[in-house]
Amino acid sequence: MACAAALQVKKLNSGPVTDLAASNSTAKLRLKLTSDPTIRSTPGARRPPYVVIRATVQEITSKGETTRVRSPILVIGSPAWQHVRLGQHVETRGRLSPVDPGSDVAAMLSARASPHALDEPPWWLRAAEHVRAGLRESVAGQPTDVRGLVPALVMGDESALPADLVEDFETTGLTHLSAVSGTNLTLLLAFVLPLARLIGVRARGLTVVGVVMVVVFVVLARPQPSVLRAAAMGLVALAAMTSARGQRRAVRSLSVAVIALLLLDTSLARSAGFALSVLATAGIVLLGPGWRDALAAWLPVRVAEAISCPLAAQLACTPVVAWLSGQVSMVAVAANLFAGPAVGPATIIGFGAAGIALLSADLARLAGWLASWPARWIILIAENGADLPGATNHWPATVLGVAVLTLLCLALVLGLHRILAHPIAMLLAIALLAVLVLRPVGRVGWPPKDWVLVMCDVGQGDGLVLRVGPGSAVVIDTGPDPTPMDRCLRDLGIHHIPVLVLTHFHADHAGGLAGAIHGRRIDEIEVTPYLSPPAEHRRVLDLATTHRIPIRPITFREHRSIGPLTWTTLWPARIPALPGPGSTATSTTEGSPENNASITLLVETAGVRILLTGDLEPESQRAILATHPDLTADVLKVPHHGSAQQDPTFLAATHARLALISAGRDNDYGHPAPRTLDLLTRQGMTVARTDTKGSVAVTTISGHLATTSNGPSP
Repeated sequence: MACAAALQVKKLNSGPVTDLAASNSTAKLRLKLTSDPTIRSTPGARRPPYVVIRATVQEITSKGETTRVRSPILVIGSPAWQHVRLGQHVETRGRLSPVDPGSDVAAMLSARASPHALDEPPWWLRAAEHVRAGLRESVAGQPTDVRGLVPALVMGDESALPADLVEDFETTGLTHLSAVSGTNLTLLLAFVLPLARLIGVRARGLTVVGVVMVVVFVVLARPQPSVLRAAAMGLVALAAMTSARGQRRAVRSLSVAVIALLLLDTSLARSAGFALSVLATAGIVLLGPGWRDALAAWLPVRVAEAISCPLAAQLACTPVVAWLSGQVSMVAVAANLFAGPAVGPATIIGFGAAGIALLSADLARLAGWLASWPARWIILIAENGADLPGATNHWPATVLGVAVLTLLCLALVLGLHRILAHPIAMLLAIALLAVLVLRPVGRVGWPPKDWVLVMCDVGQGDGLVLRVGPGSAVVIDTGPDPTPMDRCLRDLGIHHIPVLVLTHFHADHAGGLAGAIHGRRIDEIEVTPYLSPPAEHRRVLDLATTHRIPIRPITFREHRSIGPLTWTTLWPARIPALPGPGSTATSTTEGSPENNASITLLVETAGVRILLTGDLEPESQRAILATHPDLTADVLKVPHHGSAQQDPTFLAATHARLALISAGRDNDYGHPAPRTLDLLTRQGMTVARTDTKGSVAVTTISGHLATTSNGPSP
């Protein structure tokens, strides 16, 4: 692995592509496209959508000199690139720029010009796309989650997977099902080879059938490094579990497969996905059979296999997963155990639907309907598993943290065989795990009794919760990601949101909307009348429409009451002009127009006045002060995460005793700014920050404010 990584680094850091990128030079390139185009947009940014696609440079011309090369690059193209196809050769011109040292490509190409296609993809890639399209069509009439999951299970086609389902799969350790992994191929071979035996195929004939199915799988799932890796690992795992001498043979096969794949593509040495595949397969090969036999002493063999395989794979991968995500899943083994029986039928029937689609669209839709039912079960497991209070636990993604976790995993490997062999020990272990996952007593001291307001730790963004009653709250903004917002609301026991307010449409305030919606009843979403950035506004509108939630713009100086909460909308009083077609929003005198159009609320509850300010910049702060001279409040949500852009007169006018700042730990913006912290301190305000305290709850007893925090996320 080390030698392959060194060769890959040398390959990427040498040659004309790297040299030209270092000087940000323009060039004419002949490319072979090695991935499907992906359309992306930057939430909160004022730029049009763009296309990301991987390619290999085969010929490059710069300053009149043409050189034949073989260098992988990442293309950032205009929307015209969305029509190119995997396997095509194209010519284009663009500017090369360097990439981070740890990247698996030699350079990044910014290509504003439309690509010139030189040919069509090979016939077998065109045929594969026809089959993939048939599978997508066969489940077109199913619910959104099912439409996304079945193609992902069968061929790793994740293009239609909803974002909230992806989050749930990550939380429950089921991501390997929706990506191209050895599981897909193993299931296919486990179905096809016994069927071939039934019809009389023997010896070398079975080998031929197996090889043909591997080739078909690779072609349909796209002949990319991840697919080749999955094919190799799937064959190794299958050999380990289906032969009396499978373990010894599989260890040799695994070693050969790893070396062969690294020789074919040295970039795999730097791939986290490759490392996870190797570790999962090694866990199944080395640990699975022994743990299966220990469990089989008191359980049926099939049940023992169903438990030992995901347990071995998950334990082997845990340190790397923690390094990548900063989390350790506590429900992954159970989720894989419960979802496992449905994976085979969904995958096999899905493969059948893809093939049948070539003959009859009606029969394919019937097969797609059949495949949808086991897929629904998998979705049910993922959604409910992700909702458990202790589904994941944060773990420091540092060298020391991962080293400690690795030692803990090794200790489990040494002692787990004895636990698995004794039913009483297993029951005790399961009971302990259930307590950790279900958390029947909750986190000690959290949330505090009679909390009024909670500023959720959502990272670099805003997410605030105002209590209405038991299980009910008004939510102001949802942070950048669904998972932290969902977790915060779950910890608070919130299942009903009468009003959800999005102060503006930047992603750090609206990006986590799906997390707030997840498993909750929302009566209404209120938004700023300034509907920009357009892409984020459309995303919010689509989510609200999908979940049948009414959405309406607020009005200036409107008054509302819900339970003990009353509030007045202080801003926006005037809305910056929206950009016209083909144009982008421009900054106002100070800050962006989106920030300056943030909804600002003065809330009263339990005798406490709270001023919520979104991301107001000094321009709008002064305008609010001019129209509302009395801004006296007990609690101030400091504008724009405590950035340096604050109007001192505005802050002083609040006379707040407590200043809340929502910012991400070690964020790249320098929030909160030392200048702002100094201003707040000189005004006599107590400052509470999510980047140092985690989620902050505000309580009041006899007019005295107090805060309680649950500790920062890693």
